[in-house]
Amino acid sequence: MAPVSPRRIRRTALALSAVVVSALALSACAGSSADTPSTGSSDAAAGFGDLTVQLSWIKNEEFAGEYFADQNGYFTDGGFDSVNLVAGPSTGIPELLSGTADVSISNAVAVGAAVANEGAPVKIIGTTLQKNPFTVLSLKDGGDIATPEDLVGKKIGVQDSNLSLFNAFLAANDIDASALEIVPVQYDPAPLVNGEVDGFVAYLTNEAITVEQSGVATTNLPFADNGLPFVAETFTVTDEVLESRRDELKAFLVAEIKGWQDALADPDEGARLAIEEYGADLDLDPEKTLAGMLATNALIETSETDANGLFTISDDLQTQTVASLAGAGITLEASDLFDLSLLAEVYEENPDLR
Repeated sequence: MAPVSPRRIRRTALALSAVVVSALALSACAGSSADTPSTGSSDAAAGFGDLTVQLSWIKNEEFAGEYFADQNGYFTDGGFDSVNLVAGPSTGIPELLSGTADVSISNAVAVGAAVANEGAPVKIIGTTLQKNPFTVLSLKDGGDIATPEDLVGKKIGVQDSNLSLFNAFLAANDIDASALEIVPVQYDPAPLVNGEVDGFVAYLTNEAITVEQSGVATTNLPFADNGLPFVAETFTVTDEVLESRRDELKAFLVAEIKGWQDALADPDEGARLAIEEYGADLDLDPEKTLAGMLATNALIETSETDANGLFTISDDLQTQTVASLAGAGITLEASDLFDLSLLAEVYEENPDLR
């Protein structure tokens, strides 16, 4: 797997404002070009042409559902000539605003910051992960941080890009930052393994797997289960695309749901697609890729998706997400961030997808 530093950057709001301002400027002057995605057609029989999806990260197992949708013909069945999956890392916001992507796979923090701070005209129309993958990772024979209260008196390694999010996590659990020591770190968990810190802000789908596979027993304190739930790997579009290309977006969501149903049913094949085909140039580690696939699936298969279907975001989860963002200084209403009307129509028109 490639270094995780860019991945962390794309998951937070820090330094996003300058990027969004630049993207807004680009969107104002963007015209038609060979790089501008097709506007599509409202006539599914005539076909929607090409669609460009900006991925949030490299082409690893994180996008297995997209690979299945492509591999099994669900995109073409939906009326697309092709769906171009563009590798990140990226928040996806600049590409949406400049018109170089039709859909981005992003996250509630980046989207919320763009909407609240810059007035970006974008909406989340669904989400892959019902639970975000952030965690405080510790060694079982070391800090062994199993509850928020265990953070008190500990040294916690926090990347600069994750500091506001970690402070929100502390606030959500009524812990004053002065009750522990925050140690600036990068994205390699070596300071944790070496005993320089007691805990380390990490991903359940990345560093937590890396350390565990090194043979060291670990303990995780997931943000989503401890006061800071917010959705991740969100499908995000501009307001203009949402208004003018609804049939196209619904066809896309149907294909994506089918793809992720396959990914959940066959994680081994999802890992293989990442390793041998879509991420063949990345030299992905097979053992870690499969473990990442299983960890990703565990963040998708929740009571939310069991009750409502893939990609859905209940009113309660929307409220929890907005409250989580408020703790990080991103203030908005659920209606500013989400528009789930398309997804509701998809399930109403295709009840067999549930």
